[in-house]
Amino acid sequence: MIYHVDKVSWKQTQGQLRQIRERVFVCELHLPKQVEFDQHDKTADHVLIRDENDQAVGTGRLCSDGLISRIAIFKDHRNRQAYQSLIGYLADLAQQKGLEEVFVQCILDEVPTFIKSGFSKQGGVFMEAGIPRQRLKCPASMINSEPFTMLH
Repeated sequence: MIYHVDKVSWKQTQGQLRQIRERVFVCELHLPKQVEFDQHDKTADHVLIRDENDQAVGTGRLCSDGLISRIAIFKDHRNRQAYQSLIGYLADLAQQKGLEEVFVQCILDEVPTFIKSGFSKQGGVFMEAGIPRQRLKCPASMINSEPFTMLH
């Protein structure tokens, strides 16, 4: 399947972005709705991924500090091509913005997979939405889409 990723405006598409993230994070993963949307939404660069029928199937964002987060893709489209398209676009966007490093905040079970893909730990373990997480960093030019799945 072929996917298309576009940068979108939070102000203009927040209804659609909220719907995707609520379906994935709140309904499917049972994360609290009140922590799903935060102060970064208004300033982050948001992307929307569409399938070959031009249907929105996922989203993600890049914060000004290089944090890649809120990677949400509908279950039927969670495949290598979708993640490569989305993460590749965000990595390119980070480089265009002059960011040398990108960051993720993953659950502890996923840390080894990200480390094998070139990420390194930054700081200690912290809690978000009641889940222990680790902040990891990677040079923006070296980011690999392999370890990515849904990423809050």
